[in-house]
Amino acid sequence: MPRATAIRQEKVIDEDGNILEVVIWRVPATSRSPVGVRYRLAFIRKGEARPVVLYDNHAPKGHHRHIRRAEEAYAFVDVDHLLTDFIEDVRRVTGEDRWPRR
Repeated sequence: MPRATAIRQEKVIDEDGNILEVVIWRVPATSRSPVGVRYRLAFIRKGEARPVVLYDNHAPKGHHRHIRRAEEAYAFVDVDHLLTDFIEDVRRVTGEDRWPRR
């Protein structure tokens, strides 16, 4: 079995130079990744080094998100909910409705 299989890999740079990047992998379920999914979803404003919105699940923190530098636990349900929640947070932070709906 492959160590990781891409579920979704996407990088969009809008006309203003903002970056939205989604990388989600299916991985073997282990104690470090019990749901068998690893991910990093980021929205980075042009000219900024750190994402304004970041969802990831690296060890040892597990599922969590960063919104404007504040970090909090994230209740992962499935990939569809993850994508929906991420886009909603990007829309809320930017105040814009242009990012695609899930």
